[in-house]
Amino acid sequence: MTEPVIPEGILTLDRSGAVSLSEQIYRGIREAVRAGLLRSGARLPSTRRLATMLAVARNTVNTAYELLQAEGVITVRTGAAPRVTEGLVLEGKGPVRTETAGGPELSCRGKLLSASMRGEGWASKHGALQPGSPALDCFPFEEWARYLRRAARLERSSDLHYQNFCGLEDLKCQLARHLAAERGVRAEPEQILITSSTQANLTLLTQILTDPGDTVWLEEPGYLGAKTAFYGAGLTIRPLPTDGEGADVLRMTRDNLPPRLIYVTPSHHYPLGARMSLSRRLALLEAASDAGAVILEDDYDSEFLFEGRPVAALHGLADAEQVIYLGTFAKSLLPGLRIAYCVVPPALVAPVSGTMRNTGAAASVQVQAALARFMESGAYLKHLRQIRQIYRTRGNLLFEMLTQRLGNRVEVTQPTGNVQLAVRFREPVDDIGLALAMQARGFAVSPLSSCYLGQEKRSGLIIGFAGATETQIEQGVATLGDLLGCSMPTA
Repeated sequence: MTEPVIPEGILTLDRSGAVSLSEQIYRGIREAVRAGLLRSGARLPSTRRLATMLAVARNTVNTAYELLQAEGVITVRTGAAPRVTEGLVLEGKGPVRTETAGGPELSCRGKLLSASMRGEGWASKHGALQPGSPALDCFPFEEWARYLRRAARLERSSDLHYQNFCGLEDLKCQLARHLAAERGVRAEPEQILITSSTQANLTLLTQILTDPGDTVWLEEPGYLGAKTAFYGAGLTIRPLPTDGEGADVLRMTRDNLPPRLIYVTPSHHYPLGARMSLSRRLALLEAASDAGAVILEDDYDSEFLFEGRPVAALHGLADAEQVIYLGTFAKSLLPGLRIAYCVVPPALVAPVSGTMRNTGAAASVQVQAALARFMESGAYLKHLRQIRQIYRTRGNLLFEMLTQRLGNRVEVTQPTGNVQLAVRFREPVDDIGLALAMQARGFAVSPLSSCYLGQEKRSGLIIGFAGATETQIEQGVATLGDLLGCSMPTA
């Protein structure tokens, strides 16, 4: 089959810099679909081919294609050529419309901020084996309810007024003590800002610290929430290679522009689970210093270490202005509490606080008050100790069943922490189709390939175990084996 090409004259690039090249490619293809020059179902060149044709970087084409995919203009599937989405309704030279489209035209910024970077096959509804899902059956609901009832008595307190957009002082003090003792993070309470989620932290910080077009290094594969925030800010994303020792800045080539931000998950790499070695951490700090970059340290699942001594946070090794530390209670307590935090350098406290006030990015005061008392009483550490052992048991069970029943068809590493496993296939597998098939059977796993930035993706599944029962784990692995066509041995 011949390689598809874009009809001549559709894409003419202005390299003056007035409009980014990725935006021009996006607009050109979109306009061609509007005008009927590219029909429903038409095959498009691969990102590599189109980048060669236009003499641009491949990531430039990736960005344009991802925006088109987010709008529903094109469909991209692993191992297949991108296509104009089937069934688009074209109305002359007006906007591309689908049967469900309507309303005002989004701005360029609106398109970026609303675009979904998770792609087809990502589990969006709760179900068994969902990545990142904590154990609801282990949460101390009655004890937590008592602290919430006490917090509800704040009705006469000045804490309920406008001065607490950046968090309650009591919770900041508890967090400062906890982070110093457990993670080696050196921070005064005023440096800790309370937000609703890690996603909110990333969006807030990228809007403050970067301008559209700035470069950010993101782990490959990496956290899709970070990718979403960076695209939303109009940044140029460069993949940061990872392996069994975590992110490796020494593998970044010289043609990569110096980054403004570097995002890493050193405690447990997302999604593969590796812990970044000390030598890699020191190399990362040196590279960031040379580039004048700020490191965003997402201390992902650092609470859950099953064996070995905990590695102190990168923040504790760095200069005061070099690292911004991000944390959340979504995995250790509940995502629905909507409580996260970031530790910023002293010089950023005022501007970040002002931005939080201006954008309304604040968390519930009463939930913060309950959490402060929950931590002060020792209940939080007690809960962590209990679920850490439960998560270890469930993680080991998932690992054992995968290795016993799927044998050499998969690569999987026994978890030393974390709340999920990355299962990689030794042979090519349509992991998006496989994830959708698993979801149709009640198992909310997600495709590993979605976490890659470029076209060279590794197929696999991300499978959660923290919130899974023994029965769900057994049934999930059996279902996966059936879908892969494996001969399942008896237990």
